[in-house]
Amino acid sequence: MTLTFPDIEAAAARIAGRILRTPTVPAAVLSRLTGAEIWLKLDNLQAVGSFKERGAANRLSLLTPEECARGVVAMSAGNHAQGVARHATLLGIAATIVMPRFTPLAKVSGTAAWGAHVVLHGDTLVEAAAHAAHLAAHEGMVFISPYDDYAVMAGQGTLALEMIQDAPEFDVLLVPIGGGGLISGCAVAAAALSPRTQVIGVQVAPYSALAQRMGAPSHEVGGPTIAEGIAVRDIGLETRKVIAAHVAEVLVAPESCVEDAISMLAEGAKVVAEGAGAAALAGLLAHRERFAGKRIGLPVCGGNIDVRIMANVLLRGLLRDGRLLRLRMEIPDRPGVLADISTKIGAIGGNIIEVSHQRLFASPSVQSAQLEVMVEARDPAHAAEIQSALTNTYTVFRI
Repeated sequence: MTLTFPDIEAAAARIAGRILRTPTVPAAVLSRLTGAEIWLKLDNLQAVGSFKERGAANRLSLLTPEECARGVVAMSAGNHAQGVARHATLLGIAATIVMPRFTPLAKVSGTAAWGAHVVLHGDTLVEAAAHAAHLAAHEGMVFISPYDDYAVMAGQGTLALEMIQDAPEFDVLLVPIGGGGLISGCAVAAAALSPRTQVIGVQVAPYSALAQRMGAPSHEVGGPTIAEGIAVRDIGLETRKVIAAHVAEVLVAPESCVEDAISMLAEGAKVVAEGAGAAALAGLLAHRERFAGKRIGLPVCGGNIDVRIMANVLLRGLLRDGRLLRLRMEIPDRPGVLADISTKIGAIGGNIIEVSHQRLFASPSVQSAQLEVMVEARDPAHAAEIQSALTNTYTVFRI
């Protein structure tokens, strides 16, 4: 068996009205920042916040009445889980979802809210998958793969079908790879509708086994990543066949680029993306010189990011960009010094965010104190100006 374009067309007809036909929009600010003409497919706007419900809706709609009565089981770090939970509930099918223990709370609670029974098991997707397979074998439930299933791949391929129909012809589609379901469907759709469009995969550095097999530098696979939605040790057996036939290249994006992509989407496109959802843009940022001047389609394939993680990513981005300045100063312990420092920063237009003043234990002398201050600046040049103004009077270290 293989995946064909008629399978994707049939899936599109089957799930029409049950999932959103999300917009494909130009991203002017991102295009200016990267030098490429970027178009975003906003599948973070789906009801469950992810493209994953496309494949889930298609696969569940093909179950027989007998299979529906048995119920379904799936394993997922969150988005496939919510897709299966939602569409199983809509069809009146009992669903059990096995999720790794590290899964962000937003995805766990979101899955339960769609009506599924959530089981937290194992520290990795591999361990969660093994437990889901055990439940399927011993309790008679139908296992719904997150990627290694042709009906799931066909459903995911509807994303590229819509994208190519709704936007000018692309030079490249950059597509994140976890288990390979999305890029399999997208590559088959692109080959049929726009043969000149290259489909290039993107993996995050800790989970880049496929890219390594295709020539990327070798290193151990695994470990923490902000892109937990594509933290898959290896792609599926069936998706591997489709990728081998239709995808010539897989790029690797480091974690820092994933964080930058989340920040850039939020600030530059007003789009909320999780790590996996921002991975396509991260791939472009990591290899931006090769995409300069080209029309690039990027699926924002998920927006289920924990609020605390989002806040930390944005703050870290400000630090890397030089718009958030952290300074440590040795200052004389006398009246008026803090007021003088505040006045100097304010006179240049800096905004003090946080101050920590240690007088007793952190300073090497009883005649001095240590001050840590966090300042918001307009840009790196403004930050340097603030630091220079303080250095004229005080001993200043940037941290």
